Amino acid sequence: MKNNKLSSFILYILGVFIIFPLIILCIWAFSKNWPWPLIFPRKLGLRGIKNVLNLGNNSLVVLLNSIGISLIVTFLAILISIPAGKALAFYNFKGKNLIKIIILTPLIIPPICIGLGIHVFFIKIGIAGKLIGVVIIHLVLCIPYSVRIITNVFEIIGEKIELQGKILGANKFQRFIYITLPMISSGLISAGSFVFIISFSQYFLTFLIGGGRIITYPILMFPFIRSGDRTIAASYSLVFVLVSLFVLFIIEKLVIKIYKTDKYLYM
Repeated sequence: MKNNKLSSFILYILGVFIIFPLIILCIWAFSKNWPWPLIFPRKLGLRGIKNVLNLGNNSLVVLLNSIGISLIVTFLAILISIPAGKALAFYNFKGKNLIKIIILTPLIIPPICIGLGIHVFFIKIGIAGKLIGVVIIHLVLCIPYSVRIITNVFEIIGEKIELQGKILGANKFQRFIYITLPMISSGLISAGSFVFIISFSQYFLTFLIGGGRIITYPILMFPFIRSGDRTIAASYSLVFVLVSLFVLFIIEKLVIKIYKTDKYLYM
């Protein structure tokens, strides 16, 4: 009973720390003038929201492009991480521990070090300043998270149920679609969420590899943050948060829907 009360108390505290900054962000997005030390702004207005929704500054186009890039990165990362995670979880082979260390390298080495080295390489092969270069650099950062999450899921669920399907006559494709995917659906949601957020919020490496040609939402938003115009910066940040939550909600619903469909087909 005490543990439940402690857990609830911790969740409430975490909720306050998460919700309170969002409330401040919303107030700034709709404020006209909020000088210190006033607790509430003097006037409210829609200047920031109008700037974000203004078709003349291409913010909506950039937002859609950013979502598209992040979804591509998410799909490719999951596509790579499922076989990689399964191999690292179930198979024993030479160099397995070394591969695990190499996969975690982008998490250990600062992104600026990785980015500068990869940028030189991308210039030599001619993909710097192109969409494919931005997607690849995002994958370099995102794959360690997705592989690690999916590997842990495979280690937890084991391979006994998949082996039972093999004994009952299911081929590799049937075992993957009707057994493996539904069982790792929670891991796919977690990995997909991490990958999308990391890709969608990436600024420095996108700017470095994209060379200013590939404009994403963080690149568009960052100058307003540095300029000190908190109303417009808060408006862009609010849209950024809402879009991230909306896309993650859609990803979760799609994975759950596919899981339920596959479960009924399998039954």
